[in-house]
Amino acid sequence: MGINELNAMQQDAMSHILRGRNDVVVLSPTGTGKTLAYLLPLVQMLDAQSDAVQALVIVPGRELALQSATVQSSMGSGIRSQACYGGRTAMDEHKLLKKNRPQLVFGTPGRLNDHLDKGNIDAHIIKYIVIDEFDKCLEMGFQDEMSRLLGKLPMLERRFLLSATDTDIIPRFVEMGRTDRLDYLVEDEPLNDRVEVYSVQSPAKDKLETLAQLLMSLGETQSIVFLNYRDSVERTDEFLRKQGFVTSAFHGGLEQRQREDALYKFSNGSATVLISTDLASRGLDIPHIDNIIHHHLPANEESMVHRIGRTARWDQMGRTFFLVGPEEHVPEFINNPLSTFDFPPSTKIPQPRMATLYIGKGKKDKISKGDIVGFLCKKGGLETSEIGRIDVSDRYAYAAVKRERLQQVIRLTRGEKIKGIRTVVEPVR
Repeated sequence: MGINELNAMQQDAMSHILRGRNDVVVLSPTGTGKTLAYLLPLVQMLDAQSDAVQALVIVPGRELALQSATVQSSMGSGIRSQACYGGRTAMDEHKLLKKNRPQLVFGTPGRLNDHLDKGNIDAHIIKYIVIDEFDKCLEMGFQDEMSRLLGKLPMLERRFLLSATDTDIIPRFVEMGRTDRLDYLVEDEPLNDRVEVYSVQSPAKDKLETLAQLLMSLGETQSIVFLNYRDSVERTDEFLRKQGFVTSAFHGGLEQRQREDALYKFSNGSATVLISTDLASRGLDIPHIDNIIHHHLPANEESMVHRIGRTARWDQMGRTFFLVGPEEHVPEFINNPLSTFDFPPSTKIPQPRMATLYIGKGKKDKISKGDIVGFLCKKGGLETSEIGRIDVSDRYAYAAVKRERLQQVIRLTRGEKIKGIRTVVEPVR
Protein backbone atom coordinates (compact mmCIF):
# COMPACT_ATOMS: atom_id res chain seq x y z
CA MET A 1 0.00 0.00 0.00
CA GLY A 2 3.05 2.28 -0.14
CA ILE A 3 3.16 2.80 3.64
CA ASN A 4 6.62 2.42 5.15
CA GLU A 5 5.78 2.98 8.80
CA LEU A 6 2.63 3.27 10.94
CA ASN A 7 2.21 6.42 12.97
CA ALA A 8 2.00 6.38 16.78
CA MET A 9 -1.81 6.38 16.85
CA GLN A 10 -2.02 3.43 14.46
CA GLN A 11 0.56 1.43 16.40
CA ASP A 12 -1.28 2.15 19.65
CA ALA A 13 -4.69 1.22 18.20
CA MET A 14 -3.24 -1.93 16.64
CA SER A 15 -1.83 -3.06 19.98
CA HIS A 16 -5.01 -2.42 21.99
CA ILE A 17 -7.38 -3.94 19.41
CA LEU A 18 -5.29 -6.96 18.47
CA ARG A 19 -3.70 -7.86 21.79
CA GLY A 20 -6.19 -6.48 24.30
CA ARG A 21 -9.60 -7.63 25.43
CA ASN A 22 -11.28 -4.30 26.17
CA ASP A 23 -13.47 -2.15 23.99
CA VAL A 24 -11.49 0.68 22.37
CA VAL A 25 -12.20 4.34 21.61
CA VAL A 26 -9.75 6.04 19.23
CA LEU A 27 -9.79 9.86 19.05
CA SER A 28 -7.50 11.25 16.36
CA PRO A 29 -7.61 14.16 13.88
CA THR A 30 -8.79 13.72 10.32
CA GLY A 31 -6.14 12.55 7.91
CA THR A 32 -4.19 10.47 10.44
CA GLY A 33 -5.19 7.07 9.07
CA LYS A 34 -7.94 5.84 11.43
CA THR A 35 -9.36 3.48 8.78
CA LEU A 36 -6.13 1.51 8.67
CA ALA A 37 -5.80 1.81 12.45
CA TYR A 38 -8.79 -0.48 12.97
CA LEU A 39 -8.62 -2.51 9.74
CA LEU A 40 -5.06 -3.78 10.19
CA PRO A 41 -5.81 -5.53 13.48
CA LEU A 42 -9.42 -6.43 12.63
CA VAL A 43 -8.63 -8.51 9.54
CA GLN A 44 -6.25 -10.59 11.66
CA MET A 45 -9.05 -11.35 14.13
CA LEU A 46 -11.47 -12.71 11.50
CA ASP A 47 -11.65 -16.30 10.24
CA ALA A 48 -10.86 -16.25 6.53
CA GLN A 49 -12.03 -19.88 6.20
CA SER A 50 -15.58 -19.01 7.29
CA ASP A 51 -18.18 -17.71 4.83
CA ALA A 52 -20.10 -15.87 7.55
CA VAL A 53 -20.11 -12.14 8.34
CA GLN A 54 -18.17 -11.79 11.60
CA ALA A 55 -17.78 -8.01 11.92
CA LEU A 56 -19.81 -4.93 10.99
CA VAL A 57 -18.44 -1.43 10.43
CA ILE A 58 -21.08 1.27 10.87
CA VAL A 59 -20.41 4.45 8.85
CA PRO A 60 -22.49 7.63 8.42
CA GLY A 61 -22.62 7.59 4.59
CA ARG A 62 -22.25 5.55 1.44
CA GLU A 63 -19.03 7.28 0.34
CA LEU A 64 -17.19 6.20 3.48
CA ALA A 65 -18.65 2.67 3.16
CA LEU A 66 -17.35 2.38 -0.40
CA GLN A 67 -13.95 3.91 0.36
CA SER A 68 -13.39 1.75 3.44
CA ALA A 69 -14.26 -1.39 1.48
CA THR A 70 -11.81 -0.31 -1.22
CA VAL A 71 -9.05 0.20 1.35
CA GLN A 72 -9.74 -3.23 2.85
CA SER A 73 -9.65 -4.88 -0.56
CA SER A 74 -6.34 -3.21 -1.44
CA MET A 75 -4.74 -4.69 1.69
CA GLY A 76 -4.76 -8.17 0.15
CA SER A 77 -5.46 -9.76 3.52
CA GLY A 78 -7.55 -12.68 2.26
CA ILE A 79 -10.62 -11.29 4.03
CA ARG A 80 -13.63 -10.55 1.81
CA SER A 81 -15.68 -7.41 2.43
CA GLN A 82 -18.72 -5.63 1.02
CA ALA A 83 -20.25 -2.17 1.28
CA CYS A 84 -24.01 -1.89 1.96
CA TYR A 85 -25.89 1.41 1.73
CA GLY A 86 -29.08 3.07 0.55
CA GLY A 87 -29.63 4.20 -3.02
CA ARG A 88 -29.85 0.69 -4.49
CA THR A 89 -32.23 -2.17 -3.71
CA ALA A 90 -31.59 -4.36 -0.69
CA MET A 91 -32.41 -7.37 -2.89
CA ASP A 92 -29.43 -6.63 -5.15
CA GLU A 93 -27.19 -6.37 -2.11
CA HIS A 94 -28.58 -9.64 -0.73
CA LYS A 95 -27.60 -11.37 -3.97
CA LEU A 96 -24.10 -9.90 -3.65
CA LEU A 97 -23.85 -11.04 -0.03
CA LYS A 98 -24.74 -14.59 -1.08
CA LYS A 99 -22.26 -14.49 -3.95
CA ASN A 100 -19.32 -12.74 -2.24
CA ARG A 101 -19.70 -14.38 1.21
CA PRO A 102 -17.93 -11.47 3.00
CA GLN A 103 -16.52 -11.86 6.48
CA LEU A 104 -16.64 -8.06 6.96
CA VAL A 105 -19.44 -5.66 5.97
CA PHE A 106 -19.27 -1.84 5.90
CA GLY A 107 -22.66 -0.16 5.98
CA THR A 108 -24.96 2.66 6.95
CA PRO A 109 -27.16 1.98 10.01
CA GLY A 110 -30.48 1.78 8.16
CA ARG A 111 -29.26 -0.63 5.50
CA LEU A 112 -27.49 -2.88 8.03
CA ASN A 113 -30.70 -3.05 10.07
CA ASP A 114 -32.57 -4.06 6.92
CA HIS A 115 -30.21 -6.96 6.20
CA LEU A 116 -30.26 -8.13 9.82
CA ASP A 117 -34.08 -8.01 9.94
CA LYS A 118 -34.35 -10.09 6.77
CA GLY A 119 -31.75 -12.60 7.90
CA ASN A 120 -29.40 -11.69 5.04
CA ILE A 121 -26.71 -11.30 7.73
CA ASP A 122 -26.75 -13.75 10.64
CA ALA A 123 -26.82 -11.59 13.77
CA HIS A 124 -25.72 -14.49 15.99
CA ILE A 125 -22.27 -14.73 14.38
CA ILE A 126 -21.25 -11.06 14.62
CA LYS A 127 -18.45 -10.79 17.18
CA TYR A 128 -17.06 -7.30 16.52
CA ILE A 129 -18.64 -3.92 15.79
CA VAL A 130 -16.78 -0.82 14.59
CA ILE A 131 -18.48 2.59 14.59
CA ASP A 132 -16.39 4.84 12.36
CA GLU A 133 -16.95 8.61 12.48
CA PHE A 134 -18.92 7.92 15.66
CA ASP A 135 -19.52 11.61 16.33
CA LYS A 136 -20.87 12.10 12.82
CA CYS A 137 -23.25 9.14 13.18
CA LEU A 138 -24.73 10.76 16.30
CA GLU A 139 -24.77 14.21 14.70
CA MET A 140 -26.77 12.87 11.74
CA GLY A 141 -29.47 11.45 14.02
CA PHE A 142 -28.65 7.76 13.73
CA GLN A 143 -29.09 7.11 17.48
CA ASP A 144 -32.33 5.13 17.13
CA GLU A 145 -31.10 3.07 14.18
CA MET A 146 -27.78 2.31 15.87
CA SER A 147 -29.57 1.41 19.11
CA ARG A 148 -31.80 -1.05 17.26
CA LEU A 149 -28.84 -2.48 15.36
CA LEU A 150 -26.69 -3.08 18.41
CA GLY A 151 -29.65 -4.63 20.22
CA LYS A 152 -29.82 -7.34 17.55
CA LEU A 153 -26.28 -8.63 18.13
CA PRO A 154 -26.42 -11.05 21.09
CA MET A 155 -22.93 -12.52 20.57
CA LEU A 156 -21.07 -9.22 20.35
CA GLU A 157 -17.69 -9.48 22.08
CA ARG A 158 -15.96 -6.13 21.47
CA ARG A 159 -16.74 -2.62 20.27
CA PHE A 160 -14.35 -0.20 18.55
CA LEU A 161 -15.30 3.49 18.17
CA LEU A 162 -13.38 6.06 16.12
CA SER A 163 -13.84 9.82 16.00
CA ALA A 164 -12.00 12.95 14.88
CA THR A 165 -13.58 15.04 17.65
CA ASP A 166 -13.81 14.50 21.39
CA THR A 167 -16.65 12.25 22.49
CA ASP A 168 -16.86 12.11 26.27
CA ILE A 169 -20.47 10.91 26.27
CA ILE A 170 -21.15 7.52 24.68
CA PRO A 171 -24.86 6.56 24.72
CA ARG A 172 -25.81 3.65 26.94
CA PHE A 173 -27.13 1.61 24.00
CA VAL A 174 -23.55 1.04 22.79
CA GLU A 175 -23.04 -0.99 25.99
CA MET A 176 -19.32 -0.34 26.23
CA GLY A 177 -17.54 -2.63 28.69
CA ARG A 178 -14.07 -1.96 30.09
CA THR A 179 -12.73 0.59 27.65
CA ASP A 180 -9.30 1.70 26.49
CA ARG A 181 -9.43 5.36 25.43
CA LEU A 182 -6.69 6.41 23.01
CA ASP A 183 -6.76 10.20 22.75
CA TYR A 184 -4.53 11.71 20.05
CA LEU A 185 -6.43 14.98 19.76
CA VAL A 186 -4.25 18.02 20.46
CA GLU A 187 -5.91 20.87 22.35
CA ASP A 188 -5.55 24.45 21.13
CA GLU A 189 -4.12 23.33 17.80
CA PRO A 190 -7.15 23.08 15.52
CA LEU A 191 -5.05 23.43 12.37
CA ASN A 192 -2.41 20.98 11.23
CA ASP A 193 1.03 22.61 11.40
CA ARG A 194 1.70 21.30 7.86
CA VAL A 195 -1.09 23.54 6.52
CA GLU A 196 -0.31 27.07 5.33
CA VAL A 197 -3.20 29.41 6.20
CA TYR A 198 -4.13 32.39 4.01
CA SER A 199 -6.83 35.05 3.87
CA VAL A 200 -8.00 36.31 0.48
CA GLN A 201 -9.90 39.62 0.33
CA SER A 202 -12.76 39.87 -2.16
CA PRO A 203 -14.09 43.30 -3.24
CA ALA A 204 -17.45 41.73 -4.22
CA LYS A 205 -19.97 40.13 -1.88
CA ASP A 206 -20.49 36.97 -3.99
CA LYS A 207 -16.68 36.42 -4.22
CA LEU A 208 -17.01 34.43 -7.48
CA GLU A 209 -14.54 36.47 -9.53
CA THR A 210 -12.02 36.33 -6.68
CA LEU A 211 -12.50 32.55 -6.45
CA ALA A 212 -11.82 32.17 -10.18
CA GLN A 213 -8.65 34.30 -9.95
CA LEU A 214 -7.45 32.28 -6.97
CA LEU A 215 -8.03 28.96 -8.77
CA MET A 216 -6.17 30.22 -11.83
CA SER A 217 -3.21 31.18 -9.65
CA LEU A 218 -3.17 27.68 -8.10
CA GLY A 219 -2.65 26.06 -11.50
CA GLU A 220 -3.16 22.30 -11.92
CA THR A 221 -3.17 21.54 -8.19
CA GLN A 222 -6.25 19.85 -6.68
CA SER A 223 -8.66 22.09 -4.72
CA ILE A 224 -11.87 21.60 -2.74
CA VAL A 225 -14.14 24.67 -2.54
CA PHE A 226 -16.52 24.54 0.43
CA LEU A 227 -19.89 26.27 0.53
CA ASN A 228 -22.69 26.06 3.08
CA TYR A 229 -25.70 25.44 0.80
CA ARG A 230 -26.58 23.09 -2.05
CA ASP A 231 -27.89 25.82 -4.35
CA SER A 232 -24.66 27.78 -3.79
CA VAL A 233 -22.68 24.72 -4.89
CA GLU A 234 -24.75 24.52 -8.10
CA ARG A 235 -24.41 28.25 -8.82
CA THR A 236 -20.65 28.28 -8.18
CA ASP A 237 -20.14 25.15 -10.27
CA GLU A 238 -22.08 26.67 -13.17
CA PHE A 239 -20.09 29.92 -12.95
CA LEU A 240 -16.70 28.17 -12.96
CA ARG A 241 -17.68 25.83 -15.81
CA LYS A 242 -18.69 28.83 -17.93
CA GLN A 243 -15.24 30.31 -17.22
CA GLY A 244 -13.65 27.12 -18.60
CA PHE A 245 -12.74 25.24 -15.40
CA VAL A 246 -13.21 21.47 -15.25
CA THR A 247 -15.10 20.91 -12.00
CA SER A 248 -17.03 18.35 -9.98
CA ALA A 249 -20.09 19.33 -7.92
CA PHE A 250 -20.90 17.30 -4.81
CA HIS A 251 -23.76 17.60 -2.32
CA GLY A 252 -26.45 15.50 -0.66
CA GLY A 253 -29.18 16.43 -3.13
CA LEU A 254 -27.52 14.64 -6.05
CA GLU A 255 -28.40 11.14 -7.20
CA GLN A 256 -25.98 8.40 -6.17
CA ARG A 257 -24.57 8.02 -9.70
CA GLN A 258 -23.96 11.78 -9.91
CA ARG A 259 -22.13 11.79 -6.57
CA GLU A 260 -20.00 8.82 -7.59
CA ASP A 261 -19.18 10.46 -10.95
CA ALA A 262 -18.16 13.69 -9.18
CA LEU A 263 -15.86 11.99 -6.68
CA TYR A 264 -14.34 9.71 -9.27
CA LYS A 265 -13.53 12.57 -11.66
CA PHE A 266 -11.86 14.52 -8.88
CA SER A 267 -9.94 11.65 -7.32
CA ASN A 268 -8.50 10.38 -10.61
CA GLY A 269 -7.31 13.80 -11.77
CA SER A 270 -10.05 14.47 -14.35
CA ALA A 271 -11.23 17.58 -12.48
CA THR A 272 -9.03 20.07 -10.66
CA VAL A 273 -11.83 21.50 -8.49
CA LEU A 274 -14.41 19.78 -6.26
CA ILE A 275 -17.19 22.19 -5.22
CA SER A 276 -19.08 20.88 -2.24
CA THR A 277 -21.07 21.41 0.90
CA ASP A 278 -19.59 20.12 4.15
CA LEU A 279 -20.64 16.64 2.97
CA ALA A 280 -17.11 16.36 1.53
CA SER A 281 -15.48 17.33 4.82
CA ARG A 282 -16.01 13.92 6.40
CA GLY A 283 -15.40 10.36 5.28
CA LEU A 284 -13.61 11.11 1.99
CA ASP A 285 -10.14 9.67 1.70
CA ILE A 286 -8.78 11.29 -1.47
CA PRO A 287 -4.99 11.62 -1.38
CA HIS A 288 -3.04 14.63 -2.61
CA ILE A 289 -5.60 17.41 -2.12
CA ASP A 290 -3.45 20.51 -2.23
CA ASN A 291 -5.87 23.31 -1.35
CA ILE A 292 -8.94 23.82 0.82
CA ILE A 293 -10.88 26.97 -0.08
CA HIS A 294 -13.57 28.31 2.25
CA HIS A 295 -15.77 30.23 -0.19
CA HIS A 296 -18.35 30.35 2.58
CA LEU A 297 -16.65 30.74 5.95
CA PRO A 298 -17.08 27.71 8.26
CA ALA A 299 -19.92 27.99 10.79
CA ASN A 300 -17.82 26.75 13.70
CA GLU A 301 -14.41 25.38 14.63
CA GLU A 302 -15.45 21.76 14.19
CA SER A 303 -16.59 22.44 10.63
CA MET A 304 -13.29 24.18 9.89
CA VAL A 305 -11.22 21.33 11.34
CA HIS A 306 -12.98 18.69 9.26
CA ARG A 307 -12.76 20.75 6.08
CA ILE A 308 -9.04 21.36 6.48
CA GLY A 309 -8.53 17.71 7.41
CA ARG A 310 -8.97 16.85 3.71
CA THR A 311 -5.49 18.24 2.98
CA ALA A 312 -2.03 17.57 4.45
CA ARG A 313 -2.92 13.95 5.06
CA TRP A 314 -0.23 11.68 6.46
CA ASP A 315 3.04 13.65 6.06
CA GLN A 316 2.03 15.86 3.13
CA MET A 317 1.80 19.65 3.03
CA GLY A 318 -1.34 21.64 2.23
CA ARG A 319 -2.85 25.12 2.02
CA THR A 320 -6.16 26.58 3.13
CA PHE A 321 -7.70 29.85 1.95
CA PHE A 322 -10.42 31.88 3.68
CA LEU A 323 -12.25 34.08 1.13
CA VAL A 324 -13.36 37.19 2.99
CA GLY A 325 -15.99 39.51 1.51
CA PRO A 326 -16.30 43.26 2.11
CA GLU A 327 -18.68 42.78 5.08
CA GLU A 328 -17.03 39.64 6.52
CA HIS A 329 -14.36 38.93 9.11
CA VAL A 330 -12.23 35.84 9.68
CA PRO A 331 -13.90 33.81 12.49
CA GLU A 332 -12.47 34.31 15.98
CA PHE A 333 -11.93 30.57 16.47
CA ILE A 334 -9.11 30.66 13.91
CA ASN A 335 -6.17 31.12 16.26
CA ASN A 336 -3.43 30.44 13.73
CA PRO A 337 -1.71 33.41 12.09
CA LEU A 338 -3.05 34.12 8.60
CA SER A 339 -0.93 35.33 5.72
CA THR A 340 -2.43 37.59 3.08
CA PHE A 341 -2.40 35.77 -0.25
CA ASP A 342 -1.48 38.21 -3.01
CA PHE A 343 -1.88 36.18 -6.16
CA PRO A 344 -0.58 37.40 -9.50
CA PRO A 345 -3.23 38.13 -12.14
CA SER A 346 -3.59 35.22 -14.53
CA THR A 347 -5.83 34.53 -17.50
CA LYS A 348 -4.89 30.87 -17.94
CA ILE A 349 -7.55 28.39 -16.83
CA PRO A 350 -5.84 25.19 -15.61
CA GLN A 351 -6.90 22.00 -17.35
CA PRO A 352 -6.61 18.55 -15.74
CA ARG A 353 -4.28 15.98 -17.25
CA MET A 354 -6.89 13.22 -17.33
CA ALA A 355 -10.48 12.68 -18.48
CA THR A 356 -12.90 10.00 -17.30
CA LEU A 357 -14.60 7.39 -19.48
CA TYR A 358 -17.79 5.57 -18.54
CA ILE A 359 -17.85 1.99 -19.86
CA GLY A 360 -21.23 0.30 -19.67
CA LYS A 361 -20.04 -3.17 -18.66
CA GLY A 362 -18.65 -4.46 -15.38
CA LYS A 363 -17.98 -7.44 -13.14
CA LYS A 364 -21.38 -9.00 -13.90
CA ASP A 365 -20.25 -9.19 -17.54
CA LYS A 366 -16.94 -10.83 -16.53
CA ILE A 367 -15.04 -7.63 -17.34
CA SER A 368 -11.77 -6.99 -15.46
CA LYS A 369 -9.32 -4.09 -15.29
CA GLY A 370 -7.02 -6.03 -17.61
CA ASP A 371 -9.83 -6.41 -20.15
CA ILE A 372 -10.40 -2.65 -20.11
CA VAL A 373 -6.68 -1.88 -20.56
CA GLY A 374 -6.57 -4.26 -23.53
CA PHE A 375 -9.73 -2.76 -25.02
CA LEU A 376 -8.46 0.83 -24.70
CA CYS A 377 -5.08 -0.05 -26.19
CA LYS A 378 -6.28 -2.33 -29.01
CA LYS A 379 -9.50 -0.54 -29.97
CA GLY A 380 -8.87 2.96 -28.62
CA GLY A 381 -5.28 3.33 -29.84
CA LEU A 382 -3.83 4.20 -26.42
CA GLU A 383 -0.50 3.34 -24.85
CA THR A 384 -0.64 1.90 -21.32
CA SER A 385 1.12 5.06 -20.08
CA GLU A 386 -1.92 7.07 -21.27
CA ILE A 387 -4.33 5.13 -19.03
CA GLY A 388 -4.82 6.07 -15.38
CA ARG A 389 -6.98 4.68 -12.61
CA ILE A 390 -9.60 2.07 -13.51
CA ASP A 391 -12.49 1.05 -11.24
CA VAL A 392 -14.83 -1.79 -12.18
CA SER A 393 -18.27 -1.98 -10.56
CA ASP A 394 -20.88 -4.69 -11.03
CA ARG A 395 -22.65 -3.09 -14.00
CA TYR A 396 -20.20 -0.47 -15.29
CA ALA A 397 -16.62 0.77 -15.09
CA TYR A 398 -14.72 4.06 -14.99
CA ALA A 399 -11.35 4.59 -16.65
CA ALA A 400 -9.11 7.67 -16.61
CA VAL A 401 -7.31 8.48 -19.88
CA LYS A 402 -5.07 11.32 -21.04
CA ARG A 403 -7.36 14.29 -21.73
CA GLU A 404 -5.89 15.05 -25.16
CA ARG A 405 -6.68 11.49 -26.29
CA LEU A 406 -10.30 11.43 -25.10
CA GLN A 407 -12.01 12.23 -28.39
CA GLN A 408 -9.80 9.75 -30.22
CA VAL A 409 -10.86 6.97 -27.84
CA ILE A 410 -14.55 7.87 -28.16
CA ARG A 411 -14.30 7.84 -31.95
CA LEU A 412 -12.33 4.60 -32.27
CA THR A 413 -14.34 2.58 -29.74
CA ARG A 414 -17.78 3.54 -31.06
CA GLY A 415 -19.65 0.32 -31.81
CA GLU A 416 -16.70 -1.88 -30.79
CA LYS A 417 -16.95 -4.91 -28.49
CA ILE A 418 -15.13 -5.69 -25.26
CA LYS A 419 -14.73 -9.45 -24.75
CA GLY A 420 -17.29 -9.96 -27.51
CA ILE A 421 -19.91 -7.69 -25.90
CA ARG A 422 -21.03 -4.38 -27.36
CA THR A 423 -20.90 -1.60 -24.85
CA VAL A 424 -21.36 2.11 -24.33
CA VAL A 425 -18.17 4.20 -24.02
CA GLU A 426 -18.79 7.86 -23.20
CA PRO A 427 -17.10 10.71 -21.35
CA VAL A 428 -18.17 11.61 -17.82
CA ARG A 429 -19.02 15.30 -17.99
